[in-house]
Amino acid sequence: MQTGRIFSIEEFSTYDGPGIRMTVFLKGCPLRCSWCHNPEGQRGQIEIVRSPNDCLACGACLREGAKKTGAPCLVPESVAVCPRSLVRLCGEDVSVEQLVRIIEKNTAILNASGGGVTFSGGEPLLWADFLVDCFAALDGKTHRALQTCGYADADTFLRVLAHCDLVLFDLKQMDDEMHRRYTGVSNAPILENYRALAASDKPFLTRIPLIPTVNDTRENIEATARFMKECGADYVELLPYNTMAGGKYRMLGREYEPRFDGSILPDPHKEIWKNYGIEVTIL
Repeated sequence: MQTGRIFSIEEFSTYDGPGIRMTVFLKGCPLRCSWCHNPEGQRGQIEIVRSPNDCLACGACLREGAKKTGAPCLVPESVAVCPRSLVRLCGEDVSVEQLVRIIEKNTAILNASGGGVTFSGGEPLLWADFLVDCFAALDGKTHRALQTCGYADADTFLRVLAHCDLVLFDLKQMDDEMHRRYTGVSNAPILENYRALAASDKPFLTRIPLIPTVNDTRENIEATARFMKECGADYVELLPYNTMAGGKYRMLGREYEPRFDGSILPDPHKEIWKNYGIEVTIL
């Protein structure tokens, strides 16, 4: 049976699809978005996280690393010796059967609200085989959604698409050079998969995280609206820039310095969306 690596399960979410939902976050992502607000989902390996809040600076966690490696560092054994339980492992391998059992405990509540389960990340398409088996096991039990950046080969994307009920698809930047600069990858496979999604009979939501000066410009909004119109899409959800991710980076021992100039637009070019007949919701 397939296994997947998750780093969080959020119960009773209301932003990841219709109704009340359980959101499963899978670890690993092919993108490195400069504004990423889930840095713990970027790397596929299990990581060690240490919260700086209320730390006694006793050094017990680092001494465990010194025993193992000869230098002060965090190791899995550091988790057990922290007197305030501020060190933990981020990432857990679960089987399809284990995860489905967890989800099934809440399906009555989820279904009563018109909700279900959403697989997010990281990028869940990296776990395509696991996803397909989870979706198959949940067929007829609850609504199944995929939240994705769309970066995958076409065969993988279509294979997963066939087994879910809804897709929440991110569009970040239409200019390929800008996309490479701020995410590390080309947007070509993303746009190809979006076209395939729009041409299918699968319900989907287009989502755009609005990043100041990166993709909230008139030029990019115009290009995005034109592309969506060409694909037959008429609805978009805009996500304001999340500035609260810095604490997560510190817990992982990384720096968070996106340094985006400008501020969030109070009115993200609504007239452009209107001109293309696209309804806008700001989350």
